[in-house]
Amino acid sequence: MTNQLKINVAQSSDAGIKDHNEDSYGIVTPEGQLLENKGISAIVADGMGSCAFPKEASEYVVKGFFSDYYSTPESWTVKTSGAKVLTALNSWLYGKSTDEHAKAYVSTFSALVIKSTTAHILHIGDSRIYRLRDGNIEQLTNDHRIWITKEKNYLSRAMGVDLHLDIDYKTVDLEVDDVFVMTTDGIHDYMQDQQIKDVVSQSANMNVLADKVISTALSQGSHDNVTCQIIHIEQLPNQQANEVINDLIRLPFPPDLSPGMIIDGYKVIKDFHSSSTSQLYLVEDTETEKTMLMKTPSVNYDDDPSYIDRFHMEEWAGKRVYNPNVMITYEQKRKRSCQYFLIEHVEGITLAEWITQNPNPDIKQVTKIIDQLIHGLRGLHRLEMLHRDLKPDNIMIKEDGSIKIIDLGAVKVAGIQEISSPVERLELLGTKNYTAPEYLMGVAGSNKSDLFSLGVIAYEILTGKLPYGDQSDKNIDWRSISKIRYTSSLKHNPMIPLWLDGAIEKAVRIDHRLRYDSFSEFYHDLTHPNESFMKHSLPLAEKDPLIFWRSISVILLISNLILLYLFIK
Repeated sequence: MTNQLKINVAQSSDAGIKDHNEDSYGIVTPEGQLLENKGISAIVADGMGSCAFPKEASEYVVKGFFSDYYSTPESWTVKTSGAKVLTALNSWLYGKSTDEHAKAYVSTFSALVIKSTTAHILHIGDSRIYRLRDGNIEQLTNDHRIWITKEKNYLSRAMGVDLHLDIDYKTVDLEVDDVFVMTTDGIHDYMQDQQIKDVVSQSANMNVLADKVISTALSQGSHDNVTCQIIHIEQLPNQQANEVINDLIRLPFPPDLSPGMIIDGYKVIKDFHSSSTSQLYLVEDTETEKTMLMKTPSVNYDDDPSYIDRFHMEEWAGKRVYNPNVMITYEQKRKRSCQYFLIEHVEGITLAEWITQNPNPDIKQVTKIIDQLIHGLRGLHRLEMLHRDLKPDNIMIKEDGSIKIIDLGAVKVAGIQEISSPVERLELLGTKNYTAPEYLMGVAGSNKSDLFSLGVIAYEILTGKLPYGDQSDKNIDWRSISKIRYTSSLKHNPMIPLWLDGAIEKAVRIDHRLRYDSFSEFYHDLTHPNESFMKHSLPLAEKDPLIFWRSISVILLISNLILLYLFIK
């Protein structure tokens, strides 16, 4: 039986002895795909009483987070989404400060985002989040307070205090019957953790328990606003493997398609390309007469849920990328009768073909290609997607010189990785000659991994060769990787500037820590001579072996003639 994430919530808040309640709180439980891809979010915020507008500050961060978090890309992780939203909210609060009202809008912020089987915590200030499990209570947040005396302290971190914002982030695994308690300092400053646990653990209606926490804190002398949220994890998403398989194969694999066949209103024009994992057909929409490519899964994998999951992920990711240098994946407007998806038909040649046709390209042509590839990869990385299989065969050059990355079959989506699944996700390694060494070693990649592939491509465009030779038939492990050495591009093309070779060498270093930190640094060094790469020239033996050995032969001949002359004399 498929289970969805399900919680029970109780919330209570009171101004206490104050005239106004400056706390704000709330919880959002979305429906459908947002529940799976973004999760449930709960927040408590406490406006700082000494600022000019405490209630407005706490309300702004709560409402703003709920509004903006669910508008961030579904491909982003909770950490990325939360950090970007909170940074923007903090900038607004800080910007509202004036000479008359310095730090006018200041608030604490504690959020619990429950996504799949993990709880994500985002925290600034001294509100708290506790977890009750197996009869124990654990404080999951740290108070950002500095104590002057036993009685006097001040917030060391809060929203709106500074333009720079430090956010505490952590994750905890969820179990059914976990209980989270979220409080403002008007409660936990006047109740011991054990007392909070004892109240919340009582067998009563949760709303009654939340009210009891409030009343207990007030009865024990709290002179602040008091807010309490209690969240009980009733059910976690849990699908059996066979249920996921049934979901994935609810549509059959398509039959062998041939020219003239019509499937769901798309007429097959021709078989465009076939591989061991998929088929591409050039099709025409019979309604609009628009041509596009239909990608279908290979029947070799019709019983492989991991493969089918990866096939669906390629379409899911493609439909969320809007970049002129990445192929378009079209939204399906008609009901599908079988498994396939539709992508842009890019007319042109692959970069692999272009390299063959242009053995001595102009450096400006090369940098123009690299610039467009960087633009496409940035489009993916901004969505927290890694391409992982960038190579000349996956890049198209159109007649006007524009570039398209055409294959997202190995893409990794950070936000989706946070969602648990009983189906093992395929970790495709791409193509050895272009894949970053860390992937081949089973280490998680990063943006620098795609940078490595880009550097290899730049090298190949300029030389027609590979920086580490052909590794495709070799078994790669840490020992063999540590032994391979970079071959200077000048060895294959002496006309390449030394600084350009230095830039490429840094981009393709085996140790990812020694590569460029960003595409912009790499591109700058490709287009602007970096003096640090000019210090060491290539030895003549590597730069031009023929001239080197000829010179050695001439020197040896002269030396022998001199020795012969001295011997005869």
